Amino acid sequence: MSICLRRREFIAALGGAAAWPLAARAQQGDRVRRIGMLLPLDENDPIQKTAFSAFTQALAGLGWTDGRNVRMDPRWGAGGDASRIQALAQELVGLQPDIIMTVGSTLATAAVQRETRTIPIVFANVPDPVVTGIVPRLNRPGGNTTGFGLLEPSLGGKWLQLLSEITPGLKRAAIMFGADNPGAVAYVSSFETAARSLKVVPIPAPVHSDVEIERAIIALGREPGGGLVAMDAFTAVHRAPIISAAARNNVPAVYLASFFVRDGGLLSYGPDPLDTPRRAASYVDRILRGEKPGDLPVQFPTKFEMIVNLKTAKALGLAVPPSILLRATEVIE
Repeated sequence: MSICLRRREFIAALGGAAAWPLAARAQQGDRVRRIGMLLPLDENDPIQKTAFSAFTQALAGLGWTDGRNVRMDPRWGAGGDASRIQALAQELVGLQPDIIMTVGSTLATAAVQRETRTIPIVFANVPDPVVTGIVPRLNRPGGNTTGFGLLEPSLGGKWLQLLSEITPGLKRAAIMFGADNPGAVAYVSSFETAARSLKVVPIPAPVHSDVEIERAIIALGREPGGGLVAMDAFTAVHRAPIISAAARNNVPAVYLASFFVRDGGLLSYGPDPLDTPRRAASYVDRILRGEKPGDLPVQFPTKFEMIVNLKTAKALGLAVPPSILLRATEVIE
């Protein structure tokens, strides 16, 4: 065999060896990716179903289809129960997904971080992630976590301002949140600051259960001039008893999200609940394609909406002022 022939055989063999890792990488790129999700509401809650659908549709638009090249591993109904959230976080990390998404809860994101510092985490609708220690900075958070913050802390004051506009003679106002929610602190602070300027007595109302919700709202309704702000994932999970107790005790209430008002609440002001799930899909896509979560800046809502329910206002004996009607994104009659 000539030297030339042996050289050609060697180069061909070398080429085949070089091609093997490329083929392996191609096969690896075709593997089904797993996305773990920790979600606050029950699987059958219409709000949760709509938001989950918005996320999966946005993801499909980016080339990731559940059952084809991606598998969704959702865990539903985390709510504001710290022990249940931690158990679900541990379960999800045990599945070793490619990425975990947490929705609407500082508790949920912190719980997943306690279980892993390597699996990428994308959070959605988490209040003030720097103050609560979820990320050290917004522009380049570093580590394995990034996502979409919920609101600026100043919104606590905005909610109280709206409550005072729609409630003549407001004297006392409670801000209600899950007792285990560390993200509530900043909103309570701005709520209390606004209360001083409006000459309203602020009442922080951390709650653990429907019984405590009922007790707090009954206390607000004992005398005229009481009002309520409900502001987090725990109150979203427990929105039915909150809305019912507010109606029975004649307590005007302002809520974080439009679904409270569609379920019979008085007024909401906050981000479009479907905007963030859609935007979060873009971060999941970028991370699955190789970008590092720590290099992606934390973002905040860009679309806000105000919804007012005139039927509920009438039942409470309130005339909705033009200042609110003119600013409302939607008026439910």
